[in-house]
Amino acid sequence: MDINYESYKVFYLVATTLSFSEASKQLYISQSAVSQSIKSLEKKLGQPLFIRSTKNVQLTPAGQILLKHIEPAIFLIRRAESQLLDNEILGMGQLHIGASDTICRYFLVPYFKQFHHKFPNVPIKVTNATSLCCVNLLEQGKVDLIVTNLPNSRLPHAFIRKTVCEFNDVFIAGSSYIKLKDKELTFEQLKEYPLLMLDRKSTTSEFLHTLFLKHQLELIPDIELSSNDLLIDLAKIGLGIAFLPDYCLNPDSSELFTLHTSEPIPARHIAVSVNASHPTSTSVEEFLKLLPEV
Repeated sequence: MDINYESYKVFYLVATTLSFSEASKQLYISQSAVSQSIKSLEKKLGQPLFIRSTKNVQLTPAGQILLKHIEPAIFLIRRAESQLLDNEILGMGQLHIGASDTICRYFLVPYFKQFHHKFPNVPIKVTNATSLCCVNLLEQGKVDLIVTNLPNSRLPHAFIRKTVCEFNDVFIAGSSYIKLKDKELTFEQLKEYPLLMLDRKSTTSEFLHTLFLKHQLELIPDIELSSNDLLIDLAKIGLGIAFLPDYCLNPDSSELFTLHTSEPIPARHIAVSVNASHPTSTSVEEFLKLLPEV
């Protein structure tokens, strides 16, 4: 089908802004030219892509399907253009990483510092998302690499380049639960207390739910949040028992203690992954060299 890239570019901007006028501004062409381009695309595809009214613009089901496939392609083209431009200017290209705020704060910051010191002219961009959502960013070409927790149900094994850290998850509590400090608790007994954990969009939540199911137990947390730091704060004031990676804890803190469980909690890992179907830039390869391997 003879449809050029510019037609899809016009469609993408209208679809993401839901505005013909805004698309015309970003493309530096007239609104009439935008409208004609969309009409031509709809004619070639044989179906309407937008529902137009005097007040707003909406995607049709066909438009939603097309956007789902066009968006990753647009990002890949932009990323390629950016890498080539940066290669010409800087000799390496920018480094765009996807990672959770927890992994960024507690693991990646020292390596960002090392990389910036070694390559001060290479821009570092970070997109924060859960380890599960990071996989989508990588598949769509929105980031160069991701650093995520393992196991990760969405991450293809072929994407994993290096396992960089091993850690353990722990149940923690504050002084309100001091009577539990020296006890060994079963998962069944833990269910009797308010449990605080990350929401279901996280690999940590996925991991604990799977672990409980292996022991024929249903896990029903009392509080689900998107921040491990906030879980720590709530545990300190006695709202419940929190579950989180041990690397988030301050070893010198006297406000919290780790609970002992009868059932073992398997170790997990942090891994760095790249999209196996996309070429990696020099900046990505240099950053990978800085990371340890376990």
